[in-house]
Amino acid sequence: MRGRGLTPVGPGALCLGVGLWVAAVVLAPIAITSSNRIVSSTAALVYAGGARVCHQRPERCFWIGGRPLPVCARCTGLYVAAAAGAPVALLLASAMSSARARRVALLAALPTLITWGLEFAGLAHPSNVVRAIAALPLGFAAAWLVIVTLVDGPRPLRDRRGSPVRP
Repeated sequence: MRGRGLTPVGPGALCLGVGLWVAAVVLAPIAITSSNRIVSSTAALVYAGGARVCHQRPERCFWIGGRPLPVCARCTGLYVAAAAGAPVALLLASAMSSARARRVALLAALPTLITWGLEFAGLAHPSNVVRAIAALPLGFAAAWLVIVTLVDGPRPLRDRRGSPVRP
């Protein structure tokens, strides 16, 4: 049932924002060397923003134009998938129960959790491509769930019998 959440302007703006962030991440390595101070300063801001959300270890980043992206491969996968998932959700998604949303989020996180866990334990050292691919389901699902919640509003809490629960 649509209409309990925000108007599509809020989720649409979020879709646009995540798309612009992905574009900024991909273009920053090239823009940082620009002779235009506005362009290079904007790229520096993207790198600073990336440092807030990512470790930015160069060996774990994709490189463009001889420079690392402002976020690691895993974060790149998350953001690219979110940029793909958000508009799809805006067009096609319908509300789901909070229990189902948690299951979707957990299943989508499994590839990232597995690769991270194997890496942390020293049992495997996945390539940047594997890190990015493993993050795709989580990025897509996270964007999907956020957009659906913004458009449809949160689902009411229910007990095991399906009766509404007061918070």
